[in-house]
Amino acid sequence: MQHSQRPKVLFFDVNESLLDLSSMKKHVGKALNGREDLLPLWFSTMLHYSLVTTASKQFTDFSNIGAAALQMVAKNHNINLSTEETREVLKNFSNLLPHPEAIEALRLLKKAGYIMIALSNSSIKGMRSQFKNAGLTHLFEQQLSVEEFGKYKPETEVYYWAAKKLKAEPKDCMLIAAHGWDVAGAMWAGFRAAFINRPGQQLYPLAPMPEISETDLLKIAKKLIAL
Repeated sequence: MQHSQRPKVLFFDVNESLLDLSSMKKHVGKALNGREDLLPLWFSTMLHYSLVTTASKQFTDFSNIGAAALQMVAKNHNINLSTEETREVLKNFSNLLPHPEAIEALRLLKKAGYIMIALSNSSIKGMRSQFKNAGLTHLFEQQLSVEEFGKYKPETEVYYWAAKKLKAEPKDCMLIAAHGWDVAGAMWAGFRAAFINRPGQQLYPLAPMPEISETDLLKIAKKLIAL
């Protein structure tokens, strides 16, 4: 679906969308006996259990789910990991670097007058730390964590809640993310969407297609500025 009008609010996913997870491979690999290839499995297991938590009307801090998921992946590969060891790995989430084009793209969007909001499954404390260390804080009006709402994306109500926080209708909001599940969830909630088609990421074929799909955030920014 093509739109000629600008969205009123841009919501950005954080991990993998703005921040590069590749440095985590080294830390996860170190904990899992050199199995750096298990990073995607760990991340998808973490997302899986965040959804299990939401579907079961529970809520646990995302870092706790991450720690539990890492222990599960380790156990499936006959590796023993203590809770302490998993927490050490997760500390590195705070020091992720932005993708190379991200800061320039965000600056251009801000200069073009867009309202920019981070919307993450990470805790507010974790996200603030990430943004401070990555030099992103000044580029966003707000950092919204699902922790405040008590449900994880892509639960439909999370997107409604985020739009309401900005006093906006879902149709006037756009989610920008590198995850097919997040884009699908946002669009099913009535949001517009842009997909950052980073390596290893795919759109969900059974969901509506976003109006913008590009290989990096700068290309998306240029399309949004042209509206």
